[in-house]
Amino acid sequence: MPPPGTAGESPGRSRNDATAEEPALGAAGAQLSTAPLEDGGIAALGLVGWARWCWRQLTSMRVALILLFLLSLASVPGSLMPQRGTAPAKVDQYKADHDILGPIAEKLQLFDVYGSVWFSAIYILLFISLIGCIVPRSWQFIGQLRSRPPGAPRNLTRLPAHTTWHTEAEPEQVLEAARRMLKARRYRTRAEAEAVACEKGYLREAGNLVFHVSLIVMLVAFATGQLWNSEGGKLVVEGDGFSNTLSQYDDLKSGALFDREKLPPFGFTLEGFDATYERTGPQKGTPRTFRARVTYWEGADGKPRSRTITVNHPLEVGGSKVYLLGHGYAPVVTVKDGQGTIAYQGPVAFLPQDSNVTSLGVIKVPNYRDAKGKKDQLGFQGVFVPTFGGVGSGSMFSQFPALDYPVMALTAYRGDLGLDSGLPQNVYQLDLKNMKQFTDAKGQKFRKMLRPGETMTLPGGAGSLSFDGVKEWATFQVSHRPGNGLALAGALAALMGLSASLFIQRRRIWVKATPGEDGTTVVEIAGLGRSEWSRLPEEVAAVALALRPDAPALPAAQDSTPASADPAQGARP
Repeated sequence: MPPPGTAGESPGRSRNDATAEEPALGAAGAQLSTAPLEDGGIAALGLVGWARWCWRQLTSMRVALILLFLLSLASVPGSLMPQRGTAPAKVDQYKADHDILGPIAEKLQLFDVYGSVWFSAIYILLFISLIGCIVPRSWQFIGQLRSRPPGAPRNLTRLPAHTTWHTEAEPEQVLEAARRMLKARRYRTRAEAEAVACEKGYLREAGNLVFHVSLIVMLVAFATGQLWNSEGGKLVVEGDGFSNTLSQYDDLKSGALFDREKLPPFGFTLEGFDATYERTGPQKGTPRTFRARVTYWEGADGKPRSRTITVNHPLEVGGSKVYLLGHGYAPVVTVKDGQGTIAYQGPVAFLPQDSNVTSLGVIKVPNYRDAKGKKDQLGFQGVFVPTFGGVGSGSMFSQFPALDYPVMALTAYRGDLGLDSGLPQNVYQLDLKNMKQFTDAKGQKFRKMLRPGETMTLPGGAGSLSFDGVKEWATFQVSHRPGNGLALAGALAALMGLSASLFIQRRRIWVKATPGEDGTTVVEIAGLGRSEWSRLPEEVAAVALALRPDAPALPAAQDSTPASADPAQGARP
């Protein structure tokens, strides 16, 4: 695959450039001309011939660009459609809402784009195309580095950029000065009998190879991140902790090759959460401080260390990163049964519903006995607001996200929570199918609003619930992506390689010094670019000016030709 922006050579290339391609063209022509023909004049390539043709097509620049375009196009459904790996609930909801499109999208693997057969096929073909392109070009580039610059053409004045003058310095002195000067300018030089040949700009091809190798590195990094990655979420209340074990995660998604049985040993405890908000102005309620104070350890005998996690500064431990995602409140309650025994005590996380942290939650009490000692189960549905703003549309709402005036409203139920059915339940939802709501002495549905320190007594001596206080909680995402560093290195290398291939020009310069008919030395300097380059005359002029102190021009015999010429004339030796 040729380097970007260099689809062909300059029209004025030397014979050395042209002859390098003639054997290949000749061989191809001979092969085509001697191939036996079948009906319709089509060459019978055979199995090996077709395999070679397919390989050449796959490793061509045209096919590589097509595959890159297809890879970008194939990523679009992954952004538009919900993906099973990141949002399984949204996938189920989409299939429920779309009776026709849902099954079609399922068959086309649109809910698992990056693991689909067609996306993997494009990915693998692009990978093979890049490797098949880079390997032969790398050997070719190594051969260029080991070769010497080509000799000087016979007639330098026919090259696109040239200049000449007469000097009294000896030809040997001029050539030696030119060789030293060109070496100082980091040219690769070759000394001849009457000329010095030099070449520069090999970093152009090196940058192009680095760019393509970097694409492979990024593809490998992407594959590594998809196959060995893991991503899990955990809600932690103040004072509680987390250990990196499978049972501790609220949800965990991982790649196909990730071993869930070998999670790195680490953990942390949420010591406290600090959140402040804008109090006045149009941005009232906007978070200003949002950080979690944790104590973490790594390894079975790791020493505890303190760290603050903020939104853009995750905790790096055990090869994973712990990100702070969300925040909310957990009312602390004490539930006593009908006999006065504590049936449940502790914080219960309520989930925010708006920017002012109006939150919903449930409290489940499976171990409960009524006043007669009969086993039963209790359930509470509640709304919590950190700053009570009133009741609208039959429900409370918060007017500020900070704990200025916390209030909790609860509705009590009794019956079967469904915990013994064997089916998984959402801890934040209450199954009311087999539950009955409490009613007061007047037969009205029982519901009460509580402030911290207040107690709700259930009707009929069924027990009580005390609102003891409020704790804060934070949600964390534990992410393990082994290919991120490799992808970043590949992206940076690709940018540097692309810059080199675009802005560095491969060019050759020849300096010739021959005895003139009048006894002086004729100095000729000419340049040739491997591709069109507008600054080539400036390069030749700079070399000429640097050589003038060692080969001063004769005022009377000075015969200078402008350092420019029509490139259309070519550069024939």
